[in-house]
Amino acid sequence: MADSTVLRWRDGTVAHATLAPDERWRIAVTVDQVDPAYIDALVALEDERFWIHPGVDPVAILRAAGTNLVRGRVVSGASTITMQVVRLAEPRPRTLTSKGIEALRAVQLELLLSKTEILEAYLRLTPYGGNLEGIEAASHAYFGHGAQHLSPAEIATLLAVPQSPTRRAPSPQNAERLRAARDEIAARLLDQGLLERHLAAAAGDGAVTVQQVHARITETPVPTARTPLPRDAAHAAAWMLGRRRDGRDVQSTLDHGIQQLAQRALSDGAAARAAQGIDHGAVVVVEHHTGQVVALVGGPDFGDDRDGAQIPAFAVPRSPGSTLKPFLYARAIDLGMLLPETLVLDVPVRYGGYSPENYDGDFVGMVRMETALSRSLNVPFVRLLEQVGVEPFLGDLRSLGAFSLHPTPGHYGLSLVVGGVELSPLELATLYAGLAEGGQAVALRTRLDQPPPAPGPQVLSAEAAWLTSRTLVRRDRPDFPRRGELARLPRQVQWKTGTSFGNRDAWAIGSGERYTVAVWLGNLDQRPSAWLVGADAAGPVLFDVLEGLGDGREGEPFRPGAAPRGLVPVELCGLSGKLPTDACPHRTTAMALERAVPTGRCDLHVALQLDAQSGLRVGPLCREDRDVLDEVRVQWPTEVRRWLGSSMAALPQAPDWDPACAAPATGDGPRILAPGRGQIAVLVPGVAASDQELPLEAAASAGSGPLTWFVAGREVGRAPPDEPVWWTPTVGRHEVVVVDAHGRSDRSIVQVQAASPGLAGG
Repeated sequence: MADSTVLRWRDGTVAHATLAPDERWRIAVTVDQVDPAYIDALVALEDERFWIHPGVDPVAILRAAGTNLVRGRVVSGASTITMQVVRLAEPRPRTLTSKGIEALRAVQLELLLSKTEILEAYLRLTPYGGNLEGIEAASHAYFGHGAQHLSPAEIATLLAVPQSPTRRAPSPQNAERLRAARDEIAARLLDQGLLERHLAAAAGDGAVTVQQVHARITETPVPTARTPLPRDAAHAAAWMLGRRRDGRDVQSTLDHGIQQLAQRALSDGAAARAAQGIDHGAVVVVEHHTGQVVALVGGPDFGDDRDGAQIPAFAVPRSPGSTLKPFLYARAIDLGMLLPETLVLDVPVRYGGYSPENYDGDFVGMVRMETALSRSLNVPFVRLLEQVGVEPFLGDLRSLGAFSLHPTPGHYGLSLVVGGVELSPLELATLYAGLAEGGQAVALRTRLDQPPPAPGPQVLSAEAAWLTSRTLVRRDRPDFPRRGELARLPRQVQWKTGTSFGNRDAWAIGSGERYTVAVWLGNLDQRPSAWLVGADAAGPVLFDVLEGLGDGREGEPFRPGAAPRGLVPVELCGLSGKLPTDACPHRTTAMALERAVPTGRCDLHVALQLDAQSGLRVGPLCREDRDVLDEVRVQWPTEVRRWLGSSMAALPQAPDWDPACAAPATGDGPRILAPGRGQIAVLVPGVAASDQELPLEAAASAGSGPLTWFVAGREVGRAPPDEPVWWTPTVGRHEVVVVDAHGRSDRSIVQVQAASPGLAGG
């Protein structure tokens, strides 16, 4: 007969039990999982020669026969534990014939099973009243805990009830009968010298007599009602037990205390969040050194009557918002593309029909990459993903544990890094556990009854992971929640928040020295809420869990002296964060990968030679017989100048070249920004093409001169790099070419389509 299916905590105790198929509570246990004092008492009381007889006990049979003959009635039986197991497994009428059959079957059973296996069958099948069977289920139902540690009173109670379950099972009506039987059994056990361990524990530093121990037992109330069996970690139990197809118990990695901490952190604010239109949430806690999942909370309340309350939200893929940015940041460092100190663009950009924006709808212009990560700016990371490549980045995510990503190449676009993908809280916990482990993939483990997984691959370098983590521990960030209330939080905790498009998901994920915690809040039916903001909604839950765990890195592990060996100090321009040129007036030192130091040199500081009289720029070939002044100016990129527009007048600009001097080619050639690569433009029906002009824009370095634009081989205009040229589109596929004053060029393709007639009108 099948048992109740059980999810166990990592220490082996019962976390969650379900009814057996026959609607009974029946929990299998091993002898090692039961208090040894109970085992000793059981054998002494029920079958003192259990360990040596062959299934029947001839001595007990003769003794019982003699006693019954003297009394003239049956007052003593001779059933062994083995015979009782036979009777429990194969019920028969209580007749002498049945006794004979049971004796024969007991001998057969002894030949098939070991004594320990027979005893475990008894511990599993013993009746305790109603639909309660076995010592483990009874101990939970009577005392609220398992049978591993039992008091003398509890041992005596558990021995008394099976002798007459109907008359002694806990109830107000049976209380006196149960008390009398318990006390009588306790006295017999103490007289036989049993319960010695409990006697010694009760004695402490002083002597305690058998009579005193018995008195304490008799003073202990007997249970008068059953308590519910454990139903903790309900979402985790439904998910983990449902995935185990053989119906066997699951020895999980979940820690009882940490699970309660995480559940409480999620449940405490559930009512307030419900008023804000936020019904669901999840918390995952991972011990990232081992990959063991120690807490798995799938919702505030499994028993809630709201839709989706029973769905384990920790396994449901959702938009991760900005939480993938640290991994792109680390990959770019590994590729030698940038450093945390590198100044990058944060201005409007268009990729075909996609124009990313920052969360607040504003732009900064130029910003350090570490600040872009701290402030979770979108545009710098979309630009960065274009350079790194979508598919290589997806490869990193898959290697780190994002198993639910769509396998088809080209399925995801540049919006991937700002939430254009779906990952579950379990997957994000896996990714961040890998980051906390220095870029090495961590295989999550939810069951202790499986072999530990092999070490994962080194996806990101330890050096890039260290630089990324150093940025994520900063507290002077807009996403730091409840600053004033968290002054006691250990300082060295790295974290990131995220908010999905349309305020449908709020995330907060962080790691300390030992644990990684992932928090998701939202609605499983995709309902948005203006309150679903990562820092404000999920952040406090994350920090409640981290504070409860007390898991912060001690000291300052991100000081330069604690850096991995592969990091070396390099000198950078204090403004651009790139390798300095002779024109850079201020220098700074930063840490970089020795094998991947970015090679780009500062392109913001420009050394100028100016004619002292005219103030115009001159070059080496036309400076003779002139009074020349040397100056250093900051030349902002074309995209920044275009974004600033008329306000550029307030910024210093390089003077024009003297007409007698040819401007030398410096920096890179032009790069087309609009139309984007592969862009498809659709003409609106009923509107003149001249009113649907498309801008032609390019980025160009200082000294590029005016840019000339060609479409399908025909010149359409010429303008400075910071000004667009407008083109009247025609239906078809067109090659767009831009050429600077030095003949350097770039090209792109744009497809212009006429709108379907069905799209005209309302």
